[in-house]
Amino acid sequence: MTLGALLLSEYERLKDEQRGRIAFRDNLVYAMLASAAAVLAAALRSGFESGFLLLLPPVSILLGWTFLINDQKISAMGQYIRGRLAPRLAAAAGTEEEVFEWETALRGDPRRVWRKRMQLAADLIAFVLTPAAAILTYLLAGPLIAMLVVVSVLEAAATAVLGVQIVLYADLSS
Repeated sequence: MTLGALLLSEYERLKDEQRGRIAFRDNLVYAMLASAAAVLAAALRSGFESGFLLLLPPVSILLGWTFLINDQKISAMGQYIRGRLAPRLAAAAGTEEEVFEWETALRGDPRRVWRKRMQLAADLIAFVLTPAAAILTYLLAGPLIAMLVVVSVLEAAATAVLGVQIVLYADLSS
């Protein structure tokens, strides 16, 4: 087996994993929406017992963190393909031309940064603003129970940490 064939095989495996992670990541947004609807329905069925809303932040944090990790791995695979694998394959093929040009052409879209900013906003709404609204609603709607206030503060802190991480990992470069 030639080096070129090995590198192509590695590329195919990476793209398979990337596709799988993209599908899984995108489904996490639907899971978040379903979770928010379920928690809201439970709160409404209970005569709007606002304490039920505090079930949403842990779910949001779990789903958001999983979303973030998968998104980071997807980006890391793309960086590896562009920065390491493609040049090695071009060298093995004895060409100066770029291989896997789609991997870099996609990033050259002039609207890419705008789209990434909109995606960042959507991610923050789904995984940070939604649980923050649930916490705030609990705190404003009451009745306040000391233990649930402590829980809500801890949830708010964890939600803030997730929000910071989502912003830090957002790939807004062109």
